[in-house]
Amino acid sequence: AIRAEIDALFTEGRDLVEVIEDVARLGARLIIQTAVEAEVDAFLGRARYQRAAAVAADDEKAVIRPGHRNGHCSTTVKTTTGPVTIARPKLRGTTEAFASRLFGTGVTRTNALETLVIASFVRGLSVRDVEGALADALGPEAALSKSTVSTICQAIVAEYDAWCRRELSGVELDYLFLDASHFKMHDGQRAEPVLAAWGITCDGKPVFIGLAAAGSESTDAWHDFLTDLAGRGLKPPLLIVSDGAPGLISAAEQAFPRSLRQRCVIHKCRNVLSKVSASDQAQIKAAYWDIFDTSALGEEVEPGQALVEHVQRRIDAFAEA
Repeated sequence: AIRAEIDALFTEGRDLVEVIEDVARLGARLIIQTAVEAEVDAFLGRARYQRAAAVAADDEKAVIRPGHRNGHCSTTVKTTTGPVTIARPKLRGTTEAFASRLFGTGVTRTNALETLVIASFVRGLSVRDVEGALADALGPEAALSKSTVSTICQAIVAEYDAWCRRELSGVELDYLFLDASHFKMHDGQRAEPVLAAWGITCDGKPVFIGLAAAGSESTDAWHDFLTDLAGRGLKPPLLIVSDGAPGLISAAEQAFPRSLRQRCVIHKCRNVLSKVSASDQAQIKAAYWDIFDTSALGEEVEPGQALVEHVQRRIDAFAEA
């Protein structure tokens, strides 16, 4: 369900930085949800859907408590990117009360958890990372055992690694969007780029394609990222949309030479507005977006060369004005 929410973020036409912030918020929710589920597993001595008898047969030393899961109740946790709602497990038939150590304060004091989601997912989670981030975010009394934290790492890293290696041959894109956002992954160091790819399939559905850390936005970094996607079966899209970064443009043309490529119209709009006075920007911005609005044409101009020529006349008139 969280993955579906993340995919949906890329359909809204917002700036990548805003989208990544929401990805971080959902990622924080994923970590907390995984953590509290791991707490319940540790308390009962078995994972969800595991039978006590089967666990005891596999491990004679296992400590198994009576009781079972009985649905969830909603709990809101405040984070620096806003409140997130966690499905808190309820237990039934236990001989002692279960008390989660995660919700001692329920209020974050730093952005450690959100930063962890972006920085560490692409570099690899560690037990120390998660321990520190949860303690910073939820309060020192929310500290978990190393075995529980290890469970969190294994569950999330395994899912992320599988996602990064998944087969892409079944994905056919009309549009592939490429951009990077920068994050500080180490204290005292410069921000480093996280490369992102998402697209619109030939069926008109949004899909989140890839995410990877890089030392820079160089041609080599983007080329490695794109050739990995192609190596996992991603077919050349009809159109690649990017900003004007030369390294990205060069890599895209090398990795997908058959695809068309264009400058993102939002980036182009920013380029145009940076060349005019502040008093003229509202008028210029409105005129710029009118170029691409073909809704008023109705069915008078069908998609194709005639429509291209019509829009080109608008561009020429805009430039002349």
